[in-house]
Amino acid sequence: MAQKNISIVLNAQHIYIPLDHKNSESHFVGLFQSISGTYIPLLNMFESLERDCVKFKISMVFSPSLCTMLSDPVIQEKYIEWLDRRIAFGMQEMKRCEYSESLLAAAKFFLAKAKQDRFDFTEKYEQNLIKHFSAYAAKGFLEILATTATPIFLPYYVDLPEAVSAQIETGLYAQKYFFGQSAQGFWLPYLGYTKGLENNLRSYGFQYTVLDSQGLLFSETEPLNGLFTPVRCNNSLSVFGRDTENHIAGEGSFRSAGVYCNTQKDAGFELSIDELKAFGLPETARQATGFCYWNNTAGSDLKSKENGNNSRGVYDPQAAYSRAEADALQFLQKKKSRLEAAEKEISVPQLSLVCAYKADDIGTNWLEGAYWLETIIRSAADIGVVISNLSDLLPSDLKLQKIVPYPSAAYGYGYGENLLDSSNSWMMRYVRKATERMIDLAGRFPSDTGLKARLLNLGAREVLLAQSSEWANMIQEENEPDYAEEFFKKCIASFTTVFDSLGSNTVSTEWLTNLERKHSIFPWMNYRIFSRKK
Repeated sequence: MAQKNISIVLNAQHIYIPLDHKNSESHFVGLFQSISGTYIPLLNMFESLERDCVKFKISMVFSPSLCTMLSDPVIQEKYIEWLDRRIAFGMQEMKRCEYSESLLAAAKFFLAKAKQDRFDFTEKYEQNLIKHFSAYAAKGFLEILATTATPIFLPYYVDLPEAVSAQIETGLYAQKYFFGQSAQGFWLPYLGYTKGLENNLRSYGFQYTVLDSQGLLFSETEPLNGLFTPVRCNNSLSVFGRDTENHIAGEGSFRSAGVYCNTQKDAGFELSIDELKAFGLPETARQATGFCYWNNTAGSDLKSKENGNNSRGVYDPQAAYSRAEADALQFLQKKKSRLEAAEKEISVPQLSLVCAYKADDIGTNWLEGAYWLETIIRSAADIGVVISNLSDLLPSDLKLQKIVPYPSAAYGYGYGENLLDSSNSWMMRYVRKATERMIDLAGRFPSDTGLKARLLNLGAREVLLAQSSEWANMIQEENEPDYAEEFFKKCIASFTTVFDSLGSNTVSTEWLTNLERKHSIFPWMNYRIFSRKK
């Protein structure tokens, strides 16, 4: 009988936000929600499992931009201030919700969570979440995959191998910088793959990566075992195919069940401005507060006391967490059934399914997600399934079927086509020209030091930031498109200043110092990563 494995991979990333941006406070709220909704609950889950001697293994990807912001003392203090405002707001909500027993119970729940988050962040985790994730990685519970410097769609740059190498090399260094270890696996942003990228990854010593299901199923050589075992490329880079079933996002997913908290109906967008004053917002400003009183069946808002007295649509934490436990068992049964069906057709020692999710879908977007995941880990052995890291599934003899993966991505219809359309295609000509110029500069100034090296390092940093496909994605999805366009244009303008300064052999040290202070990401930057490899 084959061992039946499930590997869970959580991709944790966040756009890079410089501290001195005029709207930085509002943009940081998304990060703060992720800390309270995903990262602290995950660490608490790890602690609970370890305390109960439950062996667990999980894989995660931490983007360098996220690690940079989580490690920044200024951002840490801003998060604590945000929590203090949540607590003050919660105290006010306790009084406002006295007219409704069900709303009051929900308010108590979210107030208690805000207080617990503050204690966990400041006392238990000492404001250093990265340190504690790293500790679980050192114990073998957590496997951390490396990724690129910024969430770049690598297929756009495959004809510029120096650009691809610069992104991979910077990401690899970030892995060592923040976690003190090298990674065996590499996460391709958006799971974007095209022929040739396997050579880039293998040249840096990575043993495996994950592709969207189409990358394997549409390959030139049909994978004999489908998605149930890894395969390898001609250069022996192992490849896992992502499971086609996503149970936690989209229509009909677990988190769409009516009993779960509707995280989109936050009190910060439902109450009047006067009622939000305790949150300390400027007049007319709105942002998420973390107080979400309604479940997914609610069609009402918080403004009507009549609606509040009707407890049917009010969030009930006890009912929601009971449902999460049932959904976790259902998830395991579904996966086991698929693995058992595959076992009838495939004769191998072990079968596996790779379930890859956005980390924010475990907690931030699905409040009960962390408990759902913990139940899966605790119950897997009883169901007859093993929760494994990806590296555990690589056979030591490397007798894997060789294939040539098909170009694929986890966005659009499987090819990432929605990352580039009429709304954002104008960006590509600027960032590619900047990339070509950076490669040229690295060749023209191979061994410069001092002020000129600082200028080149700044130029390399601006190019890496501009290459992030998140800016184009935000514009395409109309998610703060003005901010994304402004940030991208500033990166291109800054690099152009670097290029012109090197050409004229003049530079404003004040301008250089200010921009270095503004963009604290990649403090180890060495512009030579853009050099042509011999």
